[in-house]
Amino acid sequence: MAHHGDNKNISSKKQILKGITYFERPVLTINDEEYQRFAIQTHFISRGESYLEICQKYVKPLVKENDMLLLSEKIVSMCQDNTVEIEDVKLGWWAKNLSKLATSNDAGIGMDEPYKLQLAINIAGLPRILFAVFCGAVGKILKKDGWFYKVAGHGIAGIDGFYKNSSFEIYHTLAILNPLEPDKVCEELYQELGIACVIADANDYGQEILGSYGISDEEHFLKTIKDNPAGQDDELTPLVLIRKQ
Repeated sequence: MAHHGDNKNISSKKQILKGITYFERPVLTINDEEYQRFAIQTHFISRGESYLEICQKYVKPLVKENDMLLLSEKIVSMCQDNTVEIEDVKLGWWAKNLSKLATSNDAGIGMDEPYKLQLAINIAGLPRILFAVFCGAVGKILKKDGWFYKVAGHGIAGIDGFYKNSSFEIYHTLAILNPLEPDKVCEELYQELGIACVIADANDYGQEILGSYGISDEEHFLKTIKDNPAGQDDELTPLVLIRKQ
């Protein structure tokens, strides 16, 4: 999830096929090969829904041979209910004070949100987070980004939510953790839909593959989503079909 960027769902690019609404994203050329990307609009996916049923409903009718499917990590975690309510996070002294030193960015809620930092402490342990803060500070001096998250590990970079400005009220008080067993989820979807699948944590600032199945070259795949075709949280397009022309 991320900030309110410009909504990518341009009405002139809207298509409806077999009752499914999708938006054509710009065609990408990679090594002289052209890739179409179709961002599929879904309903707002709630905790505990079935990702298999969602993909059968919205993806299966559109799939052609050799298509690839990108799933936002957030909807998989919502389906798995791998989430934390803000009321279940007890704010401590370290999170309150360390969060004041954290820098904020437009890509979503960072460790400047005390409850998110407390959740990171709960997951990784205070000693590791303190060391990560130290490394992050050294990284800043050396103009190297991301050292805090590298050292913290434990999927801390993937914690999403407690986002007061989200269009969706549920995200104001809900944090979403990284999906459980993402490779296994992709394999299940591959068996069900016959389509190569990738679960990625993507925003307008970068993309990271968390799980995949049926993809021969993940680095190449990342190039096909480098402009974050799923969009940010307003678009409701968490599924993207990628098709080589």
